[in-house]
Amino acid sequence: MNTTEVFLVAMAIIFTVPWLIWRLFRTDYWAPLVVVQIVTGILLGPGVLGKAFPEYHALVFSPTVIQSLNGIAWWAVMLFVMIAGVELDLRQAWKHRRESGVTAGLALGVPMLAGCFAAALLLGQAGWIGASAQPWQFVLGVGMACAVTALPILILLMEKLEMLRQPLGQRILRYASLDDIAIWGVLALILMDWQRVGKQVVFVLVFTALAWAFRRLMRWLPERDRWHVALIWLAVCAFGADWCGLHYMVGAFLAGVVMDAEWFDQDTLDQLRHHVLLVMMPVFFLSTGLRTEWGVGGAAVFATAALLLVASVGGKLLGVHAAARWLQWPSGEAAIIGWLLQTKALIMIIFANVLLDKQIITSETFTALLLMAVASTMLTVPMVAPKLRGAAMPATVRPSLR
Repeated sequence: MNTTEVFLVAMAIIFTVPWLIWRLFRTDYWAPLVVVQIVTGILLGPGVLGKAFPEYHALVFSPTVIQSLNGIAWWAVMLFVMIAGVELDLRQAWKHRRESGVTAGLALGVPMLAGCFAAALLLGQAGWIGASAQPWQFVLGVGMACAVTALPILILLMEKLEMLRQPLGQRILRYASLDDIAIWGVLALILMDWQRVGKQVVFVLVFTALAWAFRRLMRWLPERDRWHVALIWLAVCAFGADWCGLHYMVGAFLAGVVMDAEWFDQDTLDQLRHHVLLVMMPVFFLSTGLRTEWGVGGAAVFATAALLLVASVGGKLLGVHAAARWLQWPSGEAAIIGWLLQTKALIMIIFANVLLDKQIITSETFTALLLMAVASTMLTVPMVAPKLRGAAMPATVRPSLR
């Protein structure tokens, strides 16, 4: 087979295997299609399929094919992160700034400290810290990975639970929005390159000026032109951030966060997110799975993933319950909010990919973080749905099989 044919075989596998698992086994209640795609990517990686069938794996996922898949994955994840930035509603967070600030701060700070403690335990063992990392970068990076809330996946899960447009759902979005800002801010701090700080200062200054001009232009343009200009803006911002050493994902988030959701039809924006997840993101999941490694041993990776899961979920629940006591929430709300905010999946995987690209973490640490993200996301709906029914809130779970 030539390269084109092998590429098409790889694409067929990427879209067929997870969809069949999701459909035939009806996993949607505990593992949405997104989670099944991530797990399939791990199974198709070198640590599982590559060891079981090395010749087949080397044929289908050759360096040329992987390079082509990576190009699709890069653009897919940039679009996804930009949409996440667009969907941030900081005005509502500012309107309820005391409640939002206390909750978001504790919901982020406590699991981050727990994750940092877990990362500090890993520092004394070989195989976890990346070749280019300072100890503080590794500890802070893993700690923040444990604190991440995946805003786009949170939206999907709350839609499934029929609570997205409810007052409680909107509160949760405010908390997650503030945490998203902090996540990317910490990532920029971790990636700060003192040898390229001049370039980074130039990027910030140029971005600020261009963002002002871009916002004026977008208000003037009709909506049909805004979509095209937004994609150009995305490419320019991602290039600038990567050029100065921050990473193109930071640029993609900044590209989205300076846009107002009101500039676009909400239904069209929702459809774009859905179509990116449907058409392009499965390629990113596969490319992510191809980066997993088990060099320190499968048992060690799973043990580390379990440690990080305890730090992540336990820290998030502890932080939210502390906020509930401070703000005197009604009984039962803290558990629902805590379990929803501990959802990881895509944003944490994107965050971990950046850390791996910059050699802050090793492939083994990346694999443990990936397993932790999958487990935390799979826990969300089974833990939240009974609590919603017990609280007699207007939310039911009907697994989607679309």
